[in-house]
Amino acid sequence: ENCFIAPNATLVGDVKMGNDCSVWFNAVVRGDVNSIRIGNKVNIQDGAVIHCTYQKTTVTIEDNVQIGSHCSIYSNSTIDGKEGPVILKKNCKIGTHSTIMPNITIGENSVIAAYSFVTKNVPKNELWVGVPAKFKKKINPSL
Repeated sequence: ENCFIAPNATLVGDVKMGNDCSVWFNAVVRGDVNSIRIGNKVNIQDGAVIHCTYQKTTVTIEDNVQIGSHCSIYSNSTIDGKEGPVILKKNCKIGTHSTIMPNITIGENSVIAAYSFVTKNVPKNELWVGVPAKFKKKINPSL
């Protein structure tokens, strides 16, 4: 309920979305080969691509997550042979043009800076920056 899907956004396959979400122009959410689960109050901005692996890995996006423009959320390729699901925990923010590789969990309240390339799990309440992304500092979620 109360979701905005831009006229040229593409949502296909096994995609379930909660309430109060938005999927903006040219974004692609490809659940054609496995499931993508999206919580409430999720914002997927222009040109973002989210997809998974045939019968192997899924993508889970919890509540109140923001995925910036032109981000890539991949559970369908490997890095160092590590294939696995992508999980974006509640209240995390993924900066513009960032890439999240397979088998990665981004912790609750964490922030991935713009243009970062994430190859490791990110604990909760942390800011990660760079290519490859590295820990920068702790975040106080109450601020």
